[in-house]
Amino acid sequence: MAVSRQVGPPARALGALYGKALGLPSVRTRYSIRPGIRVPTRDGAELLTDHYLPERNPRGTVLIRSPYGRGVPLNWTHGRMLAARGYHVLVQSVRGTAGSTGTFRPIVQESQDGQDTLAWLREQEWFDGRLATIGGSYLGWAQWALLQDPPPELRAAVVLVGPHDFQQVMYGTGALALGDLLSWSAMVGAQGDGGLRGLRALVAARRRLAAAWAERTSAEAAASVLDGTAADWFGDWLDHTAADDPFWAGYRADSALEKADVPVLLLGGWQDVFLDQTLHQYRTLRRRNPSVALTIGPWTHRDIAAKAGRVVDPQLVRWLDRHLGGDTATAEAPVRIYQTGARRWLDLPDWPPAGTERVLWLQPDGGLGRHAAEGTVGFRYDPADPTPSLGGRHMSAKAGEVDNRSLERRADVLTFTTEALTEPVDVIGEPIVELEFAADNPHADVFVRLCDVDSRSRSRVITERFVRLSPAPLEAAKIRLELGACAHRFATGHRMRLQISGGAYPRFARNPGTDEPGTFVAVAVRIGLAASTLALPVPGTSAAPSTEGVPSTMHGDA
Repeated sequence: MAVSRQVGPPARALGALYGKALGLPSVRTRYSIRPGIRVPTRDGAELLTDHYLPERNPRGTVLIRSPYGRGVPLNWTHGRMLAARGYHVLVQSVRGTAGSTGTFRPIVQESQDGQDTLAWLREQEWFDGRLATIGGSYLGWAQWALLQDPPPELRAAVVLVGPHDFQQVMYGTGALALGDLLSWSAMVGAQGDGGLRGLRALVAARRRLAAAWAERTSAEAAASVLDGTAADWFGDWLDHTAADDPFWAGYRADSALEKADVPVLLLGGWQDVFLDQTLHQYRTLRRRNPSVALTIGPWTHRDIAAKAGRVVDPQLVRWLDRHLGGDTATAEAPVRIYQTGARRWLDLPDWPPAGTERVLWLQPDGGLGRHAAEGTVGFRYDPADPTPSLGGRHMSAKAGEVDNRSLERRADVLTFTTEALTEPVDVIGEPIVELEFAADNPHADVFVRLCDVDSRSRSRVITERFVRLSPAPLEAAKIRLELGACAHRFATGHRMRLQISGGAYPRFARNPGTDEPGTFVAVAVRIGLAASTLALPVPGTSAAPSTEGVPSTMHGDA
């Protein structure tokens, strides 16, 4: 049986310093930790769980379910931090990870195991019937899985960069999200129960990743990386590419968006791979749940765990204190977004804000202008030398607003750039690109980016969209691409740049140009300029600058 241990003065002092650095509410109580509780499931598996127990005046229970272990950073950022502020906190290793028994079957296992955890929780004498869930990324998915059958005890949820539809994550563009999925599978499949053996397997898998991208097929890349790991699920993902395949039923939690009626706080980043899903969650919940709130910061997927802490953690605690702890406080704006370029936070009544469109036309000299032009331009995409991925919205440490100049020097990348702006231009919403597109091969992809080119000619990605055309038109036809949402100010003297190419490898599986496995056929693309445009959403006056609850040090693009 797990035994509680008191948390000593050094750990409490460190926790107090952590809270002060982040601007968190004051510590309310001392707490103890009961590690390694074995929570039973209906099929006999046991889920290892650490319980953080406040000594006095408990304010409810917070459940966190993770495949990444129960130690750093979760034990400090959420376990100790929330327990010191009066919450019982359960940090649980999901099935087949970090000592929990059973076989890890990513994603599909969380609905049933989450409900089994709730059944155990209801039997605990210290549980007072007040529950909240929190967590990011896979931990966010674990919440959506539970919310497909919302427990009556649930009072609030905080979902950070958490998807609700993994089929869309994997194949939503029409192509496999190879880079993220293979890297993630290598990491989780190698870690096992942890320890030195798991660390060695993880290091070996990471070393193999760089070499894997030279393989001709996704299956060959996976085989070269995942050998010796437990990630046998990846082969199943490769075998089921159709969105309507029944295989994906357990990978979708869309029904949770129609059932969740508790206050839900959604937190995302402008350069996060799951931003589209976060915004879809907000819009769907908002139609029937007025207590949903949305915050989007200048973050990548990985930033949410550390860099974003000085914004995310205070807001998370305020959300729990208000909806679980019973505090009365002035409600915050339903939507808070960080406007990159302008380096400011904005409060909005809803998303997206009302506004108008500013339309620019592609020009034959590589410009972006206010009037249509005649002519065509083109590029040739060769899968044997695929256009590489650089920055943008994905999960690796190299995501984000990186300089794209090296990419734009390639012959298979087209760019269209405005003159230097004579006044700042705010773009808030989803830019839309329409192209008169034709290819000499029905197997073609298109990747479009909007970049901000500064006075030093650095071209930084703001937003983007990748689509596998099925099939690509062989005669000129209009295609429409809704770029991901953004909130950015293009400053005076900067230039806007539209970037067009035929791939982003290995982020997305390369298009081989043929149905023959392991065979590559190039594709030539032509774009008619007269009907090719970039439409920019320019906001009205509903966006109000805000500094409430935001440290002054966050008013920058760091």
